[in-house]
Amino acid sequence: MVEVIIYSKPECHLCEDAKAQLARLQQSLPFTLREVNILENPEHYEEFKHEIPVIFVNGRKAFKFRLDEQAFRRRVESLTKNERKVAHGA
Repeated sequence: MVEVIIYSKPECHLCEDAKAQLARLQQSLPFTLREVNILENPEHYEEFKHEIPVIFVNGRKAFKFRLDEQAFRRRVESLTKNERKVAHGA
């Protein structure tokens, strides 16, 4: 399954918008979602403090600041299709 990680922090309106979008998209797309609060890890804070929210899809940085829902949908659908091919030996 496609793994999505969003790096964010409390009281960030862009983060809240992105999390709401991801929750909505998760209703129709197969992906796991993990939220990481950058304030809980100094390394994450240093890396992402000027870019949040930052969204990774299967370990690759895909979006920062805003989530493009159409691009996200295409990416997840493509990755899901590829995973199915691998699972069926294609």
